[in-house]
Amino acid sequence: MGLWKGERLVSFARAASAFRDGRDSPRAFLERCLAAIAEREPTLRAFVALDPEGARKAADLATGRYRAGRTLSPLDGCPFGVKDVIETAELPTQMGSPIFAGWRPGRDAASVRALRTGGAVLVGKTVTTEFAAGRSGPTVNPHDPGRTPGGSSSGSGAAVGGGLLPLALATQAGGSTLRPASYCGAFGYKPSVGALSMAGVHTVSVTHDHVGIIAASLDDVWIAARRIADVFPGPDGLAGTGDALPPARRPERLIRLYTAGWDNLDADTRATFEACLRRLRERGVEVLGRDDDPDLARLERELDEGVGGRYDVLAHEMRWPFAEYAERHPEKLSETMHNYVRHGAAIPLERHRQLLEARARMCARVNALAPRAGGFLTLASSGPAPEGLSHTGDRTFLNYWSWLGFPAFSLPLLTVRGLPVGVQVMGFGNADDRLAGHAAWILEAVKGD
Repeated sequence: MGLWKGERLVSFARAASAFRDGRDSPRAFLERCLAAIAEREPTLRAFVALDPEGARKAADLATGRYRAGRTLSPLDGCPFGVKDVIETAELPTQMGSPIFAGWRPGRDAASVRALRTGGAVLVGKTVTTEFAAGRSGPTVNPHDPGRTPGGSSSGSGAAVGGGLLPLALATQAGGSTLRPASYCGAFGYKPSVGALSMAGVHTVSVTHDHVGIIAASLDDVWIAARRIADVFPGPDGLAGTGDALPPARRPERLIRLYTAGWDNLDADTRATFEACLRRLRERGVEVLGRDDDPDLARLERELDEGVGGRYDVLAHEMRWPFAEYAERHPEKLSETMHNYVRHGAAIPLERHRQLLEARARMCARVNALAPRAGGFLTLASSGPAPEGLSHTGDRTFLNYWSWLGFPAFSLPLLTVRGLPVGVQVMGFGNADDRLAGHAAWILEAVKGD
């Protein structure tokens, strides 16, 4: 089995212990990040705006707090990037669209504010596809510049996977956090919908959008999520307490999902994923699928039948503000976005209600399996990143848990033809802390000797 080594990843959580005894400092850590940006950004094009001097000032303050023993949070001094649909006070927020060229909201989004008040160091804004749904940006894959980094959180995935930053904020309504994490060889986390505040984020869908996190380690992911949730939780909050990643916990049973994406996988990706499942079985985890249990076969069919309705839901909910954008700035909106607007206008309110009711029933159906299994496994992308930049890749494997609004991680475990492929670990609604413990164990079990 090919395992992704992730040699470029630069974890803040692993480096921070050296800040306290003076062997390292947040300013020195930042300078290494800025040097990597200076070297690789001309090729990667992961950023739309950078603030190195502002970052240096913030890192110097963090360095002083470590020397004084008065740090603000476990993220104090952590450099981070922000997807450019998430508001920032000092830097423009342009949505990947000429409609918002140069726009400055004059405030930080809740997620950004939470990190910065914990001492995290804002370095820059990362490239997004148009409004996180339309035309692609210029960012390339950090492991092959002829390939997509994934979208819509393209710059966040490339910046972390390319070793420029330890942490970047992302969003996801379909596959926009976990797919770039998979393609770029980083850790990705899509929490339960409503766990983290969406305030200050330009949304695509009020029922599907999540603030996501792409980072260099599971520890980095979790301490960032925990900080945001503790300062500005979403309506449902994030389960669990404490700053640290939950202890690694072996799941007794996992359910592997094929779903509609399996038939389109290449032979190398299939074989590598199957080898991963064998490794888990060898370490005492029972892995069941549709061929083992008729109820799981029915579950697969129900997921495949239901997930298609999410496009209608998204298009209906995109009517505001995108219909107004289409009216006021038709020449500045891509044809993809115009198609969403036209489709949304044709979706009756009753259809939207029926689809949300169907989703609620499916959520209950999946949650009923919680006593039987620790979670679910599938891929986080349909193989390695495809060639070209115009298309950000297939999101089939990712649509299901985005539709349900349940938590999922992309773990950079596999390599196929020399490129990273993430394993998607999915959990039950509002059980993110339980899933994080299982993800930590799975990471150790697959990568361990």
